[in-house]
Amino acid sequence: MFACIFAPDLNAEMSLADFAYRFSPLVEETQPNIVVIDVDGCEVLFGSAYQLATEIVQQSKQSKRAGGLDSKVNVALAANPDAAFHAAVCLQGITFVAPNEELTCLGEFPLEALHYRLVDVDQKRSEEIFETLKLWGVRTFHDFALLPVTGVSERLGPEGIRLQQLASGKTERHLRLKQSPPVFASSLELEHPITEIEPLSFIFARLLNQICASLNAYALATNELLVRMKLENHSTHERNLMLPYPMRDHKVFLKLLLLDTEMHPPQSAVQAIAINCEPVKPRVLQNGLFIPLAPAPDKLELTLARLAKLVGEKNIGFPVLLDTNRPDAFSIKRFVLTTTAPSKRRKTSANRQLPIGNQQCIGFRMFRPPLRAVVESANGWPRQISAWGKQRSVYGKVVNLAGPWRTSGDWWRDDNWSREEWDVALDCGQDRQALYRIYRELSSGTWFVEGNYD
Repeated sequence: MFACIFAPDLNAEMSLADFAYRFSPLVEETQPNIVVIDVDGCEVLFGSAYQLATEIVQQSKQSKRAGGLDSKVNVALAANPDAAFHAAVCLQGITFVAPNEELTCLGEFPLEALHYRLVDVDQKRSEEIFETLKLWGVRTFHDFALLPVTGVSERLGPEGIRLQQLASGKTERHLRLKQSPPVFASSLELEHPITEIEPLSFIFARLLNQICASLNAYALATNELLVRMKLENHSTHERNLMLPYPMRDHKVFLKLLLLDTEMHPPQSAVQAIAINCEPVKPRVLQNGLFIPLAPAPDKLELTLARLAKLVGEKNIGFPVLLDTNRPDAFSIKRFVLTTTAPSKRRKTSANRQLPIGNQQCIGFRMFRPPLRAVVESANGWPRQISAWGKQRSVYGKVVNLAGPWRTSGDWWRDDNWSREEWDVALDCGQDRQALYRIYRELSSGTWFVEGNYD
């Protein structure tokens, strides 16, 4: 059994399909103001089919705030969805079309009321068929249904047969169901506040299972999770979990959320939890036959999350040089998957760099940490250097030098810096020399050996 709802005076801001979802989960939106629903099984909630139609009419008269349409509707019940459609459009109020008696109800409808798009006939072809029927003296659904099927097929083709079945109320088709927009969010309000991580993990697992099921149903993934917790002290605790690549494994999500919650616990007991995610296309990776497999991205992310819990989030990532003259100035940036392909620039003779002459580059090896040194000076110039560390030692007489280069900065901060640097050549014996860089902190006067040149 099918029910068609027709709202001729429907406000453009209201959705008739959303209103119809209250009575059946199977809804076809034929037109913005016409929907057809499957009411089989709805008698458990609303009683008979006629009682369901009465309930639809009464709720449609209610205001929008009360969940109604604030307008009158026509409702038709029939065993055929197309018969219910024509009855709701052409008749007022509630109409019940008995099975196998469709033509008795639809027979007097004019031929112009036949909705040809229900049987996939285009407008131009339908106008030609209707013009031919008028020349034959056919004016109503009843007249069209009484024509011999063989003659209609020979003169009007398969489109004419489909239109004749539509006029007779004998079409057989499935509803073109309107898919509700996917929701990738889940929330739960708790009966009692939660203060411990173990019961909170069960709530996380339940919500994440629902979200991942929706992602799998639409073949999507996510690279961002937004967790919002309503606390007992009427505040809100929010955490935004950014993932390096799209994934949809609820077990990985649960472990990441628990580690993040342990690092950033809420300030009060949790009363409600809501988790939202941004759906994206999953990452497709083709492995090579002769390339060794890399670690699984989800396992790598879990390892990084555990390390972040141990050493802090600011100490996990890759180093990025800062735009400053401060020595060894860098910051730690989080690992992020780059999805944009690098731009290919065409090389020309104008931007091609060629070697000039017989240039040679000298490598520099930095000592971590720098070696604290004792420097003997004469007239402000280093003459003798002695420095020892756990793995290396540097000592010798300065036979050549360059410098000093004085730099300073960040005078407004507590960790300001000021130093002078020298490049020195030390006599290592047997006519051998070694090049080192040394510097002195001007604030304390302490000398250090920073590294050597290869």
